[in-house]
Amino acid sequence: MAGLTLEAVSHAYGDRLAVRDLSLAVDAGEVVCLLGPSGCGKSTTLRLVAGLEPLDRGRIAIGGLMVSGPGALVPPERRGVGLVFQDYALFPHLSVSENVAFGLGGPVAERRARVQAMLAGVGLTHLAGAYPHTLSGGEQQRVGLARALAPAPRVMLMDEPFSGLDVRLRDQVRDDTLRLLKSSGAATLLVTHDPEEAMRMADRIALMRGGHLVQEGTPAHLYARPKDAFVAKFFSEINELSVGVRLEETETPFGRWPAEGVRDGAAVMLIRPEAVRIGNGMAQAMVREVRSLGPYSLVWLTLAHGEELLARTDAGRAPAPGSQVPVGLDPAGTFIFGAE
Repeated sequence: MAGLTLEAVSHAYGDRLAVRDLSLAVDAGEVVCLLGPSGCGKSTTLRLVAGLEPLDRGRIAIGGLMVSGPGALVPPERRGVGLVFQDYALFPHLSVSENVAFGLGGPVAERRARVQAMLAGVGLTHLAGAYPHTLSGGEQQRVGLARALAPAPRVMLMDEPFSGLDVRLRDQVRDDTLRLLKSSGAATLLVTHDPEEAMRMADRIALMRGGHLVQEGTPAHLYARPKDAFVAKFFSEINELSVGVRLEETETPFGRWPAEGVRDGAAVMLIRPEAVRIGNGMAQAMVREVRSLGPYSLVWLTLAHGEELLARTDAGRAPAPGSQVPVGLDPAGTFIFGAE
């Protein structure tokens, strides 16, 4: 049974429809990322699940029990939901242990043991008596996570929880958080606008645009098999060439290219930088610029008719600026879609 289920969920703010017919299921122990640009409906969906917004249409169930829908509106505190916000929302007048204990019921000894177990899980036992203003951003994030997990919620909701952390700390905190979420067994819905974060954290990604679900699947599936240009462009830098399709084929600087399922007419050819193969192919290009980024290099190329390409290649294999090189493409990172 899914820990969290949304069926045909819609919600509007006045005349603006923020979420449109969204259906999604998150299993117990699974992490699903709601991904998309600002204003696409991600945070509204999270608030609907938490019970912080009334549901206009559809149904939301947690553990098989309908919590929002026709004739049902379970208040937030009775939904068995844990919340972690972008600003962590810690109580400044409470110590770390008191923050984690907030909302826990039962005998004092049991509450104390649960707090100690949660602080040990996030590596903050030594800061039990400290106050939020004395903690780093990463430590505050972990306290917020421990507080949300302490009541053993069936569903965890996280709204951009890592956006306030510096780049070096972010990866470690993400990994620690993922370990804790998996061990908790909660169904987790994580909101983010960062595709790298979604791919690092998620078992599945639900990519949203304009309030509706565009494509859902594993990170590898969405990256390798985008259903349209919006999905392909969202996950990485990408090269874009205008082409024309006739009889499911198109003529490109790299020769004739299959365009299965694309209607005749104007189209766009999208090429991931890692799919550009320097040194092997029928197109010719001039190397305009090379930048080393440690383990790999970025190479800017200009094709014979002026088209610009960005390539990514292993360190030490980048050609010299100003040189002429043959260029080909890896079909696995090349996509053709009809022009929008």
